[in-house]
Amino acid sequence: MPRKIRDLISDLLKAGFIDRGGKGDHRNFVHPNVTKPITISGKEGGDAKHYQEKSVRLAIEEAKK
Repeated sequence: MPRKIRDLISDLLKAGFIDRGGKGDHRNFVHPNVTKPITISGKEGGDAKHYQEKSVRLAIEEAKK
């Protein structure tokens, strides 16, 4: 069962990412140790796509380095 968008956002915020906002259902997150911003699209109660879960996981790993 896929995770919810709100879970991905929570994970990013706990890892120290900052929400820069966005247009519509898009949110951009930045971190000083991560080269590219992470964009999460969709409503908070919606299911996350596999590529979104993977990009969040990789970004959090990069932030820990």
